[in-house]
Amino acid sequence: MHSIPLGSHEAGSPRLALRWLQERTRHITDQIDAAYAQPGVHWLTDEAEHERALAYLTAGTGYQITLYDESTRYVLVAHPTGAAS
Repeated sequence: MHSIPLGSHEAGSPRLALRWLQERTRHITDQIDAAYAQPGVHWLTDEAEHERALAYLTAGTGYQITLYDESTRYVLVAHPTGAAS
C-alpha cells in the first residue's frame, strides 16, 4: 500500500481549517457510493464533533477524518503549521 497526496491547503485559522475539512469531506462523499459515504455524511452533520475538531485545532493538535470505499482510503488531516502530520 502506498500514499498519493492529493493536495494541501493553508488555512488562516482553526475555523477555516475546519471549513476546509468539511468541504473536502463533502467532495469525497459526493463521489463515492452511498454506503461508503454514510460515515462522512454523518460527520458533516455532527455539530458536537465539529466543536471537538475546532477545540483540537485551536489547542494546536491535529485532527483527522478517514473515509473508505472498496479500494481506497481517504485521509483528511488538519494540523497547525510546523506540527507533525
